[in-house]
Amino acid sequence: MGISTVRHLPRSGLAFSFAFLSALLWLCCVGIMIPLRAQTPPASTPPPNSVPPPPNSSAAPESSPAPQSPPAPASSPTTTSQDTKAAGEPVAEMSTHESTAPFKVPVNLVLVRVVVRDGTGHAVADLKKDDFQLFDSRKPQIVTHFSVERPPAPVQPAPLSKSTADVDETGKPAAAALPSRFVALLFDDIHLSMGDLVQARLAAMRYLTSTVQPSDRVALFTVSGQDQVDFTDDRDALRKKLAVLIPREVTAGDATGTTGCPTMNFYEASLIVDHNDQTAMAVATADALTCAYNNDTRMSPAAASLATTTAYSMVSAGNVLIDYSFRRLQEIIRRISVLPGQRSIVLVSPGFLFYGREVELGELIDKATRANVLINTLDARGLYTPDDGQDVSRDYTGSPAAAGPKSMLYLNSQNMQADILEELADGTGAVFFHNNNDLDAGFRQAAGAPEVSYLLGFSPISLKLDGRFHELKVTLVTKQKYTIQARRGYYAPKHSTDPAEVAKEQIEEAVFSQEEIHDLPAELHTQFYKQDKSDAQLAVLTRVNVNRLQFRKEDGRNKNNLTVVAALFDRNGNFITGNEKTIELRLRDTTLARLEQTGMTVKSNFDVKPGAYMVRMVVRDSEASLIAAENGMVEIPY
Repeated sequence: MGISTVRHLPRSGLAFSFAFLSALLWLCCVGIMIPLRAQTPPASTPPPNSVPPPPNSSAAPESSPAPQSPPAPASSPTTTSQDTKAAGEPVAEMSTHESTAPFKVPVNLVLVRVVVRDGTGHAVADLKKDDFQLFDSRKPQIVTHFSVERPPAPVQPAPLSKSTADVDETGKPAAAALPSRFVALLFDDIHLSMGDLVQARLAAMRYLTSTVQPSDRVALFTVSGQDQVDFTDDRDALRKKLAVLIPREVTAGDATGTTGCPTMNFYEASLIVDHNDQTAMAVATADALTCAYNNDTRMSPAAASLATTTAYSMVSAGNVLIDYSFRRLQEIIRRISVLPGQRSIVLVSPGFLFYGREVELGELIDKATRANVLINTLDARGLYTPDDGQDVSRDYTGSPAAAGPKSMLYLNSQNMQADILEELADGTGAVFFHNNNDLDAGFRQAAGAPEVSYLLGFSPISLKLDGRFHELKVTLVTKQKYTIQARRGYYAPKHSTDPAEVAKEQIEEAVFSQEEIHDLPAELHTQFYKQDKSDAQLAVLTRVNVNRLQFRKEDGRNKNNLTVVAALFDRNGNFITGNEKTIELRLRDTTLARLEQTGMTVKSNFDVKPGAYMVRMVVRDSEASLIAAENGMVEIPY
């Protein structure tokens, strides 16, 4: 970073200056001809990129003085220093690009969450990577990613500095609790009966009273979208909304099919419309002939037409219910995936059929898995006995001759409607609670994470980007009698991924996690300034220890890019705003040597109101693709 200074001398001194310069030039020429004497070489200086030993290294002598605080850098990291290229273009040593952070793991990396349980239902915790075998469409795959995951303990936030106007030199951390676990209770109020819903909501109230911890945030959602509470620690607000939950209708007609002529549920209608099942058609025609035409066989064609019309109407109504259910799940996955910490959904439902919607179900599971969201399911029917679908309070209007086959259709329907609950839980490595009337235990199990789970990842060999379904199977090398719970397949992507998009997804995943990552040497600090009683400015300071960064030497410069994200959440973990800065480092050796001594600080400012906030800092470098992440709490008094 050369700076040339031109000094203008007065005219009266020009002659003297010329003579002085001539004499100085003669002395230099004579000096060149004089043999140089041997000199003691100076102490070697480490190259600018070398990493000095840490100040508290155990190799340091005991008598060494305590390390002093480094002096403040002469210029802000965002200040641009310039040099000159051969072509005359200025080259910035350090430039910053700032943007509001818009907040996905590579698509061709398939993640499979696996829970292995013993005969008592407890998760097996001592398995290794070599214990698993993974098959993609019956072809063995190489597991390239393996991790053992356990529910995290509540994270203690790093103490944050306070306002210079309200300085607390004791360094005490803020009093606000850091939310570490988010549970979304999703009641399927468009499929639940009133009796099942009452029992489930009472169990949910007891769960709120006995199990929820201060660091938990719970939300109440419904498939219909009514009577909801977003994530909160206000238990009273949750209980009030739970108390008024009732079954809701989202279609114009009777979606259950129990009041029409002929009576017909979604399963029977789907067999007729989607599968051309002649047995189901014969049952529906016989019922229509009885209820509409008093068993007059001359009206059989009209009865068949009525049965077909009813079937199409029931399929349409059933698809509306499926649309509501899938759309709501998608919305909640999207909502909860932007929250920091452990995230899970508890779907309270009797289950429902999803004929022809298998692709959408797979996409739901894939989104939840990539966002580390568990979809636990609780069959609100408890330990139930399948019935023939007839309401004893009403007269039977169907054909007595078709009563037997129709009962079988209803029994099959009730047995199959829980498949959706099992698929969602298995696919995300969560809990499927069923065939049990102890709904209190169901909420305790379903609202918690498994004691341990395993995340397997593999890159499919010669994967075709055709969007086709691939069947997955996970087995154990050992022959122990364990139950394996894992997703059953995935859909191939239809396009390749961009490395820049992958980096963006990694940063986003780190922002909405609570894991402390220290792969890069970065620290989080904050300051706030009260402007008045209702407004304040919060400064998030990211201090980076430059001497532990990796640089690439190119064109005489030390190059690396740092992406620094500061994200702000409210006390319930809801994302408020974020700031992303990309710092392009093109450092000369002298500048790098200086920054290795002083470090660099990146500052992000937020205009906020008084209250408690959670701050999340994430730093990623471009050369080693390493990440640092820290959490902190700050409380701005009113």
